[in-house]
Amino acid sequence: MKIKKIAAFAAVAAVAVTGAALVAPAFAEPVSNSYVLVGSDTLQDSTNALLNGTDASGSRVRVTSNSSTLGSFDAFGSAAIQTKPGGAYFGRPAGSGAGVNALRASITGNAYSAGGTNTTPARVITGQVDIARSSSGPGGNANADGKLLYYPYARDAVAYAYKGGTAAWANLTPAQLKQIFDGTLTTVDGVAIKPRLPQAGSGTRNFFLAALGYTGTTAPGVSDTGNATAENDASVLGAGEIIPFSVASWVAQSNGVTGVSTIGTTGVLIGSPVAGQVPFTGTGTNLVPNSAFYADTTFGRDTYLVVERARVTPGDAKFDQGLADLVDATKSQSLTNFGSLSSSPGAVKKKFGFLAPSSTTPLPAYTTL
Repeated sequence: MKIKKIAAFAAVAAVAVTGAALVAPAFAEPVSNSYVLVGSDTLQDSTNALLNGTDASGSRVRVTSNSSTLGSFDAFGSAAIQTKPGGAYFGRPAGSGAGVNALRASITGNAYSAGGTNTTPARVITGQVDIARSSSGPGGNANADGKLLYYPYARDAVAYAYKGGTAAWANLTPAQLKQIFDGTLTTVDGVAIKPRLPQAGSGTRNFFLAALGYTGTTAPGVSDTGNATAENDASVLGAGEIIPFSVASWVAQSNGVTGVSTIGTTGVLIGSPVAGQVPFTGTGTNLVPNSAFYADTTFGRDTYLVVERARVTPGDAKFDQGLADLVDATKSQSLTNFGSLSSSPGAVKKKFGFLAPSSTTPLPAYTTL
């Protein structure tokens, strides 16, 4: 969905300067004079807003560190990015997995390659990434001795978007979805259905596959060769197609806080795989996440900000107080805060379709970087 963001920036900025817009969508691509975030598409709109400043919650909210601004780089856009003054240009990390890998390379000094369809040469990016946005947890990389910490950012849920079909498509069961993505169920209610997945490395992709019971990173019924499909972009769907979709992203696009919205694409709707629950309530630009849907143990998920453990551990030689404060949920203006006041980051995140995470305890991961 965010492929269009860069082109849209000039027009949006012009509106903001004149004071004609209450909510100024965030487009954070300039180099940062402080900390840098990369990774998940699902989290980027809300972190962009928090770092660049937003009125989405009804109050002006902006997260800074030691009076310095931060940079949050989109998952999609130009092939290469430069995150800090004088730093190397390197392949844009497109998704949660790529964001975490870029953070790891920034710590180790190993060359980073964006991979996939991004042909930007591998670059040494030491010190160029401070935080990775991740819409999925550490999974099999979780370890008590891990050198990274996954800090809960907000609660999201994953549903599916579809185009066309019939009323029966609005409430497909997990078993039906598994058959569709297996390629064994090719029609629903007499209409042909074709499964799609976002690009490799997408946290939403990996979470959805795991929710359906897959242990790998793809599904038999999906044509995945050279797949560069942007996640949370309803405009990619053709007639009869279905794709996993972040509920938070759908809510944020509907609420008009993302700058670019794809959910108005003709014939595209969101369906619920959770029996008896809708993903959200409300209408128009006033959608609110449905807490019962988000609480589902299969399709609800916590999302994370990932940092180097040493840098947020008091007493460690690498300890960085500014970075530690940014991921400390007890701080009223941290990125992980989920307060209820309109002046809090939590209120902004709720407008972007998120709820408070199920826990504030960070998860250690990656014993080897």
